[in-house]
This record gives sequence, structure tokens and C-alpha cells, in this order.
Amino acid sequence: MALRALTGAFWRFPLASETFSAAETRRYARHLVLKGMGGAGQQALRGARVLVVGAGGLGSPVIAYLAAAGVGTLGIIDHDTVSLSNLQRQTVHRTGDVGRNKAESAAGFAGALNPHVGLVAHAEPLTTANAEAVIRQYDLVLDGTDNLSTRAIVAAACEALARPLVSGAVSMFDGQVTVFAPHLSRADGSAAPRFADLYPSDADDADLPSCEATGILGPLTGVIGTLMAMEAIKLITGIGTPLIGRVLIYDGKDARFSEFSY
Repeated sequence: MALRALTGAFWRFPLASETFSAAETRRYARHLVLKGMGGAGQQALRGARVLVVGAGGLGSPVIAYLAAAGVGTLGIIDHDTVSLSNLQRQTVHRTGDVGRNKAESAAGFAGALNPHVGLVAHAEPLTTANAEAVIRQYDLVLDGTDNLSTRAIVAAACEALARPLVSGAVSMFDGQVTVFAPHLSRADGSAAPRFADLYPSDADDADLPSCEATGILGPLTGVIGTLMAMEAIKLITGIGTPLIGRVLIYDGKDARFSEFSY
């Protein structure tokens, strides 16, 4: 698949028209001098509205790095509450947040990290009933949930609304990242792959190992979540080639990356 043909045309994120304040200029100085990013890229980040589905192990580094990068509006949706066992890997939450809603706790972390980011905490589950209404408010979605049923709902809504979707998954010592954007075309004119092209329709959560049963190494979520944030920034700014039609796989035990196309 000739992905290069898609470069720079993933999604037309609005450019924020306001000039950067002195504080913002200092905060984003390393972006502003970065070739390929510069002021235009930072303005695109400021103009973007991004939704993070799940404020857990993967959502934590996603939220931290997108807030730090200066995404204009960062929505976070999660109905769960922080538990003590989450803190081994869900780094946007603190011991004092135990019992608090995860979306609200994560929004508090992001606001303290960067006051220039607009934050929206959706303290509710994402379901077939509300998925399109919630996702319609955003330009780009990142899914770090831990079950296939929710992933399928998110993917269906993103496809219906023509929103790019960055998807990450982790288990024990391994993780993967990909980008779904079936509203975009390949070089030959055919649509980019869909969620259903990677996950069979009969896939069931009961067939997959749960984090509670098998465990997970904390830093693994940081590796995969940070890669997800990188893909989001690439999509927003048009830098590089995103993981559309490709799955990047990380083997934490052997410290190896590999990938396959679909």
C-alpha cells in the first residue's frame, strides 16, 4: 500500500489565529524551532480538538504528552474510578485520587501541567447510545480501552463521522499501535483499512487475557501510550507517515519492534 500518497492530507485541523503569548512561546520553544513543526505545527496543535477514550494505563501518557504539546482542547472520557492497583502504571493519577472519577482526575493532572489547554472531562461510559454525539465534538480520537466491545463502538463511530482513530493495546510484556482512517484513500483510490479488517467480527473479550488475570508491566503502557501520542501529533501537524494500514508491535522482553501491514 502506497501510504506516502496520504502524507499531509490526513485531516484538516484548524489553525488557531491568535498569536502565542510570551509564556506559550517559552513553553513551546523546542517545538517552534523544530524543523517541520515550527509555528504552523504548533498552531495546528492549538486548533485541534482531541478525545482520549480511557484514562488508564495507555490514556495516561497520551493525556500527559498531548497536554504538554499544547493541544487546544483535550476531551477525556472514562466512567471508572481510580483504584490503588491502577497507580503502578496509570501515572496521571495520584494516591490521593483513589476513589475519584478517572476522567476528572486526569483532567486535573493535565490542567496543572499546561493551563493553556482546554479540558473536558466526560465522566460517563462511551456506548452505542452516546458515541457519535461525544466523538462529533472532536477532530481526532485515541482509544486506550481494554476491551474489544468498546473498541468496536469507538471505531464504528469514528468511521461514521470520518474521524481518524489512533488505537493502542497492551498485554503483559507486549503492545501494539495502529491508526484507522477508512475515510482516506490509498494511492490506488481504494479506502484505507477499517477496524473490521484487523479484528474479526466474532472476536470476543472472553478469548483475551485480562490485565487482572495475567498482569502487566507498568512501563509497557508508557511505551505504547507515548507512541499513540506521537501518531496523534503526526496526524494533526502532517509530519511524517502515520500507521495507517500498519500495526507497530513492541516486544518488551526482547526489546524489539516489528510491524505488519493489513
